[in-house]
Amino acid sequence: MKNIKRSTLAIALLALVIVIAAVVWLTRKPASEPGTPAAAAKDKAGAPAARPTLTVTVAKPELTELTQTLAANGNVAAWQEAIVGSESTGLRLAEVRVNVGDVVKKGQVLAVFSPETVQADIAQSRASLAEARATAADAAGNAARARTLQATGALSQQQINQYQTAEQTAKARVEAAEAVLAAQQVRGRNTQVLAPDDGVISSRTATVGSVVASGTELFRLIRQGRLEWRAEVTSAELSRIAVDTTAFVVSASGAQVRGKVRSIAPTVDPQTRAALVYVDLPNVQQNTGIKAGMFARGDFELGHSSAPTVPQTSIVPRDGFNNVFMLLPDNRVAQLKVQTGRRVGERVEITSALPEGAQIVVQGAGFLNDGDLVRVVAATAPAAAGAQPAAPTETKARP
Repeated sequence: MKNIKRSTLAIALLALVIVIAAVVWLTRKPASEPGTPAAAAKDKAGAPAARPTLTVTVAKPELTELTQTLAANGNVAAWQEAIVGSESTGLRLAEVRVNVGDVVKKGQVLAVFSPETVQADIAQSRASLAEARATAADAAGNAARARTLQATGALSQQQINQYQTAEQTAKARVEAAEAVLAAQQVRGRNTQVLAPDDGVISSRTATVGSVVASGTELFRLIRQGRLEWRAEVTSAELSRIAVDTTAFVVSASGAQVRGKVRSIAPTVDPQTRAALVYVDLPNVQQNTGIKAGMFARGDFELGHSSAPTVPQTSIVPRDGFNNVFMLLPDNRVAQLKVQTGRRVGERVEITSALPEGAQIVVQGAGFLNDGDLVRVVAATAPAAAGAQPAAPTETKARP
């Protein structure tokens, strides 16, 4: 029995050794022979060949015609604002015909005062004038008769002088009465408040039924509906701007209008060292996004110049800097910090120096890191509207 048990145990141990040997033989990595694909996947140092991180497109910087601009900030204000007030005293305001925002013409009636008191004063002045004219006619007749009797000696020279003086006094009273009537007629015309110029009503304080004093403000009028942008420009940049320079003004609401420089202030503020540049803006009614009192920013168009530009998609902002990836001869990329300037469409100006003949990664730049190996393909035509760009074949996690 013992011999049978020993034989069974030996057979089991032998089978176990054979199984372990087979597993080791099957799982061990055979050495690569020269000329095999495995051997070709190794470089001279024995390390596996690197695979491209991403498929990208590249482009060279292009010279683009760009506009030279000067940025500034300032307030939007009325070109001229006229104050329309009352010229009558102690009259009741009977009617107000306009409101804020209304466009008015020169001479248009804005408000009307109650005319009864003025009409009564005019009638009284006319009666006084008629009385003065009658007295003057009588005095003139007396003076004429006295002059005819002067040669006969029937009247003394003193009496003749008195008649002549009475005639002149009567004429003066007629003129005075005429002046009083004219003044009352002016008061009658002043019962209608007229627009002094074409424009837009920007403020109204007139209230129906109120009794106002002479000189009280009733309306404010933006003359001719003209606005202006008062841009603040530093004294160092002031010489670059001239009259009739084009300016593009953008309000806080995003509305953009085009204007022209009307004038430049002759003095510089000693506190801010900035001067005001007055830019005429189009009609206020045609630009609902631009209002007097708004703060606005803008750019003065100073001319044109050529500068190297790259597609906007090739600019990669990282760590507070703008970067581009330049393709190296071994198909690896090098990260370069660049300074950007003006923008035109989808292109951005590069103000810092780039190596001559540099090729910049365009599509896929945002997924790369310095030193990555890439596969370069030709740039495709722009996709149709609404089409989604193809996803990168492979990405590498950023460190």
